[in-house]
Amino acid sequence: MIQQICYKRIVWLLMILFLVAACGGRQLEVQSIPKSEHPQELVNKLDSEIALARNEKINVLAPTWFAKAESSLNEAKRLLDEGAELSKIFENIATGQAQIDRAEKIAKVSKATLPEVIEARELARKAGAAGLGRDYTAVEEEFLELTHAIEKENLGYAQRNQAEVAEKFRQLEIRAIKVSTIGQVRNLLRAAEKQKTDKIAPASYTAAKNKFTEADTFITENPYQKEQMSTLANEALFLARRHMEIAKETIKLQQMTPEQMALNMENMLYKTSSQLAAPDMRDQSFEQQLDNIVATISAQREDQVFTTKKIKEQQLEITDLQQKIASLEGQSRQQRERLTAQKQLNQLFSEVRGYFEPHEAEVYKRENQLIIRLKTIEFPVGQSVIMPDNYALLSKVQRAIRAFGEPDVIIGGHTDSTGPEPINEHLSQQRAEAVRQYLVANGILPFEKIISVGYGSMRPLASNSTEKGRAMNRRIDVTISPNVPATR
Repeated sequence: MIQQICYKRIVWLLMILFLVAACGGRQLEVQSIPKSEHPQELVNKLDSEIALARNEKINVLAPTWFAKAESSLNEAKRLLDEGAELSKIFENIATGQAQIDRAEKIAKVSKATLPEVIEARELARKAGAAGLGRDYTAVEEEFLELTHAIEKENLGYAQRNQAEVAEKFRQLEIRAIKVSTIGQVRNLLRAAEKQKTDKIAPASYTAAKNKFTEADTFITENPYQKEQMSTLANEALFLARRHMEIAKETIKLQQMTPEQMALNMENMLYKTSSQLAAPDMRDQSFEQQLDNIVATISAQREDQVFTTKKIKEQQLEITDLQQKIASLEGQSRQQRERLTAQKQLNQLFSEVRGYFEPHEAEVYKRENQLIIRLKTIEFPVGQSVIMPDNYALLSKVQRAIRAFGEPDVIIGGHTDSTGPEPINEHLSQQRAEAVRQYLVANGILPFEKIISVGYGSMRPLASNSTEKGRAMNRRIDVTISPNVPATR
């Protein structure tokens, strides 16, 4: 047994040493870029790679090199916008690529060296610890000291201190569950008692109260069973919010006559069925009207699956047509593919732009990418829940993505600069992830074809000194990258 443990430790040490050596020492290897390359396409590619790296937490696992890569990318963008010499643009792109490559290699070392504290940090953030303000920021800074040490090849310091930092993240996680979730439940229940909704809707109040007591007791008696703690706390929060909504509806119903109640329910059913273009069945029972709605939704889902399948088939036909065109005498296959693909992309761009009203979204083309900047998508304050008011806008986003078959999509979440950056970054990530989950749940793309990235307040469009500027900066950007070659 002892021999097995020693063997594992030796293998682990050799793996760490190999990864450190793979980082290539101090010298940064920058690969030159041929002059024939297209600068905007290369900037887009580097931008996507850095977004993917942020999604993989490279920005905290190799913070110095990641920051350098972002700086090089931003400089390349600036030079491109100013129409600077290609050599200077290419130099920054090549440097940024080398820097992000270095960051990814160092991140592998960080993951192998700090698995305990990385897991503890992730669990703390999922529990809402980023909302604990300075206490979270202080521990986050200690974590960054560990990864900075790894960048300086001081693995000993990182290894010696990771257990202490991991324990601090665990304490933050437990505290976050109590404060951010159980605390919210307690406040909601107190508000219910103050407003006497516990008497107005006693059944839903009792359900929430019982779940709160169960969660609070469990957390006190089992402070380290974090998964179950979090599950119970979130169930209690759901039931408490549910009670408040049921109480509001109960108060409304108390002010109605029985006929008004029936008409109100009928109106909700009819409003739903009319939006679905379902038959008007108000002369039937409520149960039949509901069955009508469910059947219509089911049929529309089947139609969506069929449409998606047809689009894929059409994409295959287009690819086949491109191959036939390229075989024509006197034409370069590669040139033909690029021209055909670019023509198709331009046509789709014009079509997609027409999906959105000017006040809803800004849609523009950046070389072989389409950017949909959603202006009117809104979330509850401090939350990442997608509200029904956003469904119509997101439906248009779904149509836009579907128009390109199965493109690669990046959902970027952005906030204004109000509040601590760790909270902004975490909230923007949650909101981007909520949009991602919504699109996947609606069968638009497979999970792996969409990534979500939270930028916090790092990429403002306007000054945060005015309310108008802050409103512009709170947004969701959808970047669509069709799987077609670009012209050069």
